[in-house]
Amino acid sequence: QVQLVESGGGLVQAGESLRLSCAASGSVISLGIMGWYRQAPGKERELVATVSSARITYRDSVKGRFTISRDNAKNTVVLQMTSLKPEATGVYLCNAGLRYDGEAYRPGDYWGQGTQVTVSS
Repeated sequence: QVQLVESGGGLVQAGESLRLSCAASGSVISLGIMGWYRQAPGKERELVATVSSARITYRDSVKGRFTISRDNAKNTVVLQMTSLKPEATGVYLCNAGLRYDGEAYRPGDYWGQGTQVTVSS
């Protein structure tokens, strides 16, 4: 059973940075595409960024400010977030095993418990 554990969330002011980390119980290489989702209050869960051995993607609203990376040796996926805005507030969830169906990424079967990010204005 794959376990994903997120860390690094917190309360920051607009313009500041946070670094989220997702530690996997197994090899991140074997987990295929990994990604970070965001669940904001009253909104649908949205995909923030994905990483695989071949490609990295970001949603338009975070391009240039967020960086996703994967450390195969440490079995971790990191989301570095800079110039944070209040709309980035939400629970950030690590997901493994995403699939791309030709139109969009679909979530995989493995989720972490989430880490809260709150950005004050």
